[in-house]
Amino acid sequence: MTLSKQTLDHLLEAEAHLRAAIKSAATNEKPLVVQQLSKLLLDLEQCKKIEELMDMLESRKPDSRGSFGSFFND
Repeated sequence: MTLSKQTLDHLLEAEAHLRAAIKSAATNEKPLVVQQLSKLLLDLEQCKKIEELMDMLESRKPDSRGSFGSFFND
């Protein structure tokens, strides 16, 4: 199931705020703070990608090899 528009909008807003925080932290904070903020941003971006991947797997037809080959046909 694709992320709802409301959830996606909130994720995009959070990403924008994190990018601004990273920009500010790059000049005002210790590198560890920048690293942690970057990890949070990466996690948000991966959340969207994982949801897309799950949609692909869920919509896969039975016995279909698709782009995954026989990986899932044990």
